[in-house]
Amino acid sequence: MSSTEAPMSPQVESDLQVARRGCDELLVEAEFARKLARSRETGKPLRIKLGLDPTAPDIHLGHTVVLNKMRQLQDLGHTVIFLIGDFTSMIGDPSGRNATRPPLTAEQIHENAKTYYAQASLVLDPSRTEIRYNSEWCDPLGARGMIQLASRYTVARMMEREDFTRRFKGGIPISVHEFLYPLMQGYDSVALKADLELGGTDQKFNLLVGRELQKEYGQEPQCILTMPLLEGTDGVDKMSKSKGNYIGITEAPESMFGKLMSISDTLMWKYYELLSFRSMNDIVALQAQVSEGMNPRDAKVMLAQEIVERFHSRKAAEDALAAFEARFRDGAIPDDMPEIRLPGAPLGILKVLRQAGLASSGSEAQRNVEQGGVRVDGGRIEDKALQLPVGTYVVQVGKRKFARITLTG
Repeated sequence: MSSTEAPMSPQVESDLQVARRGCDELLVEAEFARKLARSRETGKPLRIKLGLDPTAPDIHLGHTVVLNKMRQLQDLGHTVIFLIGDFTSMIGDPSGRNATRPPLTAEQIHENAKTYYAQASLVLDPSRTEIRYNSEWCDPLGARGMIQLASRYTVARMMEREDFTRRFKGGIPISVHEFLYPLMQGYDSVALKADLELGGTDQKFNLLVGRELQKEYGQEPQCILTMPLLEGTDGVDKMSKSKGNYIGITEAPESMFGKLMSISDTLMWKYYELLSFRSMNDIVALQAQVSEGMNPRDAKVMLAQEIVERFHSRKAAEDALAAFEARFRDGAIPDDMPEIRLPGAPLGILKVLRQAGLASSGSEAQRNVEQGGVRVDGGRIEDKALQLPVGTYVVQVGKRKFARITLTG
């Protein structure tokens, strides 16, 4: 904000703090501050857009990072637009990939979309959410409209996208239809007259296309807010079903609780910032308590209970905690167990079992996991490809084999 402009009101500064929490970038912040101030003065809510392609039927906690931000802005009184990209899903978005994503059929999109919004409503307030499908305005464009839209953006600008540049230089094919994806996503912002669009850091290029197209159509350009990609339970890769490191928002309470308890003490604080509804002041105070001697496990229990309660119920969270703690009571977990340090983290669970002497071979380690006999910090491990990051874990195999294992880098 320039020196010639009026200073920001406390309300606008408070709203900006809500927007900034956990975000990677807010562009352009001064523009967004002006939009917030105008909204406060006129009482007219901002139009805040989030587009999600229903490429899979289920949502995991990684998806909720952006949904949480939408809910925070929704609670400030702004209009939240949950946009289902039924049209763009049929194109396929190559964001962050070295090859094109296979486009979905209309039937697949329909099936996925049926459960998508129901799950998102576990985070958003359905009564204050506008649901739209981009086929509403994309289908009527037709061939003539598509050509006119394409004339408003250059190939040179499109090739500024890092993934396209890398693939072009590497001789990896880029289909012409892939250029249409960022164009159509940008056109969504024109059709919806968006003031702010949210997305993951991997969507930054597409969000910026929306800004440019709005200018082309004589609209005030949207601001963009990108959120970090959340690492999965392995603490290494982006949360993903294909990586097996995800926590689904509809999975059983005990499974959800156990997976949250399995994350490292360090990653826990990122989960708090991006997933918890606690204030940042509360989180900072909790960090201080841990640094002063509070067991980080207790802080992790609080986080796990909050998340389970949000997606299930308070009783489900209490029952999940009771089941988790029951495994540590009555001698179920011995006070005295081998202390083992293993280098090379992140380390696969099968290697951990073998190197710690909890399994005599890789095949035995795999069999133990497949039979449900392996627990890490009380949570049953079902994924034999699980990678454990740096941290200390109580690992159990069967009823009698235990070790406290510290993994180092």
